[in-house]
Amino acid sequence: MNESKRITVLCVDDHPMILEGIAAIIGRQRDMELSAVATSGDQAVSLFRQHRPDVTLMDLQLPGLSGLEAITLICKDEPSAKIIVLTMFQGEEDIIRALKAGAATYVLKGVKSEDLLKTIRQVYSGQRPIPEPVASLLAEHISQPLLTPREVEILKLIARGFRNKEIAGTFHLSEETIKTHVKNILAKLKVSDRTAAVNVALKRGAIHLDR
Repeated sequence: MNESKRITVLCVDDHPMILEGIAAIIGRQRDMELSAVATSGDQAVSLFRQHRPDVTLMDLQLPGLSGLEAITLICKDEPSAKIIVLTMFQGEEDIIRALKAGAATYVLKGVKSEDLLKTIRQVYSGQRPIPEPVASLLAEHISQPLLTPREVEILKLIARGFRNKEIAGTFHLSEETIKTHVKNILAKLKVSDRTAAVNVALKRGAIHLDR
């Protein structure tokens, strides 16, 4: 790849050390250049529209818009966008939602720098490489039904200690409706009580505790 054909990369993460590390790695590559860095989901969308990078590295947990929301907006604006999720989250629901939103692949932050660079080049060339740990998680849980957005919101409140009556008031729904949602949540997660539902949801990446 000649100098005029460098792969431009947008890096999105709210941790300065992560951004500095990735910038250093990319800066050493003769076929890549860092076009911009963003520290929030809103900034990611704005900078993507401004720079139109070849590849975007996107964390999921960001201030403002989440990484997932940013991916959705970017791919709606530019369906051919090539986005690599680079995150600590390794729940299968995180992975499935990110891929459905339009991400090309999903990489964990523990990845070796040479493997990340290889993935950037593969995604740039049109491939959608799925790392083995991610592929194993998907294969194990692909048949499990995802929680609906409403169920996720209810489960977040359950995790905060809300009871059905309080949840009903929050969403202006009847308590019976909330009971039905909770019953569906327990069935989808294959558990028998609310505490177990929260634990399984956290493990699967259906919900996350606030930082």
